[in-house]
Amino acid sequence: MNILVIGPSWVGDMVMSQGLYIELKKQHPNAQIDVLAPLWCKPILERMPEVNSALEMPLGHGQFDLQTRYALGKSLREEKYDAAYILPNSAKSALIPWFAKIPKRIGWKGEMRYGLLNDIRTNKKSFQFMLERYVALAHSKQKMIGSGCLGELVNLPYPKLDVIDTSQFEAMSEFGLNKQRPILGLCPGAEFGPAKRWPDNHFSTVATEMINLGYQVWLFGSGKDREVTSKIIAQVDEANQEHCYNLAGNTSLIQAVDLIGACRTVISNDSGLMHVAAAVGCNVVAVYGSSSPNYTPPLTDKLSVLNTDIDCRPCFERVCPKQHMKCLVELLPERVIGAVKQFDVIT
Repeated sequence: MNILVIGPSWVGDMVMSQGLYIELKKQHPNAQIDVLAPLWCKPILERMPEVNSALEMPLGHGQFDLQTRYALGKSLREEKYDAAYILPNSAKSALIPWFAKIPKRIGWKGEMRYGLLNDIRTNKKSFQFMLERYVALAHSKQKMIGSGCLGELVNLPYPKLDVIDTSQFEAMSEFGLNKQRPILGLCPGAEFGPAKRWPDNHFSTVATEMINLGYQVWLFGSGKDREVTSKIIAQVDEANQEHCYNLAGNTSLIQAVDLIGACRTVISNDSGLMHVAAAVGCNVVAVYGSSSPNYTPPLTDKLSVLNTDIDCRPCFERVCPKQHMKCLVELLPERVIGAVKQFDVIT
């Protein structure tokens, strides 16, 4: 089998898509799996042993550009792919495999994809979790319809990103890091919007307490998160700030993967880095505000999911419609500290 996958465009979704590649390799051990995805995904895909090659998608998220899609599809004909799996739901994402004349084109029913896909799946709601939906595509339509569901989430293949020791050491050296204290990772950003972001003063309270207990704290995120990570450190007791390392916006994505892999526990909002932390084997404390773990939970057994039970959550809004953010404000630091301590007792 020579397989092309049209990959997703978000960090968390890309990490979860590894479940499909694992399942495909289980069924076809000699399969060659290439993934077409944005350039930033390449280092992540290179940490997935099931992926043969990461191909760069030259178009940005939302760009149509029919001429470029045709040229790329035509250039892929010589690869003679046997099957294509199209993970995004858009019509444009299905054009390249069609232009590439790949004989079998598999994906979920999306926007106007009849004809572009010739093995189209329509029973998405039979599968609660995104991981289930990805893995289901590796099975025949008859098996999917017959079973209704592939089974419990715990029985599905969880993503597992390789952490390279030499790369981790190089990243630690570059940023002046060490492992003399156990490491608590904080991921306080959320690209989706502020209704997913636990308050910075709550993060700083947790950081202060855990440093007092002997930890050091590494803060991760993109350049957009630098402001909030700086606020968190500024609110930590001054004597403890020497044990805080603000890495947001400084690391590459793959450096973040390796450095998160050095953390004992990671506290994260519902974000892409939450899924990275799960895939590299950390203990994960996942904080949920406007969203819910009922679709894209962190895929690990070393997990504590925390949320409040107020009536208006989950609302799945980017910004709190009631402007009070109670779902996050009322999730107190003591609960998160308790979850981190529980991992220490267990491990």
